[in-house]
Amino acid sequence: MTTPLEANVAAKGIAQAARRMLSTRADHFTESVIREMTRLALQHDAVNLAQGFPDFAAPAEIKEAARAAIAADDNQYAITWGAKPLRDAIAAKFARTQGVTVDPEREITVTCGSTEAMMSAMMAVINPGDEVVVFEPFYENYGPDAILSGATPRFVRLHPPEWSFDRDELARAFGPRTKAIIVNTPNNPTGKVFTREELECIRDLCVRWNTFAITDEIYEHILYDGATHISIASLEGMRERAITINSMSKTYTVTGWRVGWAIAAPGPSDSIRKVHDFLTVGAAAPLQAAGAIALQLPESYYLRLAESYRAKRDRMLAILAQAGFMCVKPAGAYYIMTDISPFGFADDMTFARHMVEKIGVAVVPGSSFYNRAADGSRQVRFTFCKTDATLSAAAERLSRLRPPV
Repeated sequence: MTTPLEANVAAKGIAQAARRMLSTRADHFTESVIREMTRLALQHDAVNLAQGFPDFAAPAEIKEAARAAIAADDNQYAITWGAKPLRDAIAAKFARTQGVTVDPEREITVTCGSTEAMMSAMMAVINPGDEVVVFEPFYENYGPDAILSGATPRFVRLHPPEWSFDRDELARAFGPRTKAIIVNTPNNPTGKVFTREELECIRDLCVRWNTFAITDEIYEHILYDGATHISIASLEGMRERAITINSMSKTYTVTGWRVGWAIAAPGPSDSIRKVHDFLTVGAAAPLQAAGAIALQLPESYYLRLAESYRAKRDRMLAILAQAGFMCVKPAGAYYIMTDISPFGFADDMTFARHMVEKIGVAVVPGSSFYNRAADGSRQVRFTFCKTDATLSAAAERLSRLRPPV
């Protein structure tokens, strides 16, 4: 008869053997904290100000275009690197907004969202032993993306309230092993919009060390207070070095459609297309057809989008200030980083749990945006891409939160 001790030893042996069969890559990061907070919001019936998806309708003409494509039996595989009407629309829009002419036949790859575009780009250019420079706080995918592609991330701090970087620190992060730098502008989670001068500094380092700049630009039209979005691909010397990532998700309120793209010179595009082909084959055909319509919307659409989010930003800043948060005003995107020091909690994770379970509002712990959890332990992120009703519900619940006397 097996004793409890023997059974315990045997179970540990089985677990260790099973663990040896798994890749160690996933040991270096956790599951998405952002998506976990959404699950907790559902569990506790909390207002979800954690995950950045709008809770209001997408433009009617885009939805109608998707319905029409399905009704017309556009249900089979598109060309692996993207349906031609969508690639043509992406090229036309990039030329119109950034002044960069690209060949839709050789330099655009349509993917399953910007997440896959980023992963395909990383896997296409990274070799084991390469390094990737990442600004922090960073969107939580970038660290795992670097690890999964075989790179070592080198982190460079963005400092509030302007979320500026130290140019000497950035220069020290580059070296002979640097393969790429990831630039997210407008930035998630900070709302920073990189200036031309900052991008030129990054450009100069990319040219010096012959590295790629992989830019996540999905918030390009969500800008405030005169901020301007500049794609690093438009700067002299970056045409061959820039890999521009974008998607339909944020601009057109369709985060669940998962249609994104990567724009790059023919060389890196060839490799991106190979990786993309064997990762996902292709994005949804009828939604690509709708995307071709979306990218042709008039300039007035983007102006209304930015103004709508500006009003939501200003309202959310007032709500958070009233509740006792110290906020950093974002210049773009739809997130607000806050300092939770006035509330006296041990760390951001404890505070976030209290918020979702006791206050009924879900937020993202700041530590999920940093390499070292302690560096974000006094911060949480709110999103404001929500209806007025949702923001009102959040304001009512946040009124229950009081800093300690």
